[in-house]
Amino acid sequence: MIRKLCFAALFLALGAVCAHAADITGKWNATVSTNGGAYVYDFHQDGTTLTGHAKSDKADVAITNGKVDGNTVTFTETLDMSGTPLAITYTGTIEGDTIKFTRMVGAQIKEEFVATRAR
Repeated sequence: MIRKLCFAALFLALGAVCAHAADITGKWNATVSTNGGAYVYDFHQDGTTLTGHAKSDKADVAITNGKVDGNTVTFTETLDMSGTPLAITYTGTIEGDTIKFTRMVGAQIKEEFVATRAR
């Protein structure tokens, strides 16, 4: 009986942790200082899967390979540079209504910035 109660308590605790996973669905604003660009990220989260678009004055690019795991978000956007694909990979830490991002443009340029949830 005690063993069953311990397992039940464990499953309830795990369920509570999963229930607190971040949901970042919606629009997020950011300015990336290295290129002075204003971005709007329009995220759509379904469980741990993340899709959406990254929009700037220059492009509107689909988000691919998106995932939310606890308070960590990762995704890729791929730009078309005169017929050559350029992958930009993002890793972010969700903290309430902010996400602290690091993104790699190709394998050479590392950029850090903060996105805030649009109101």
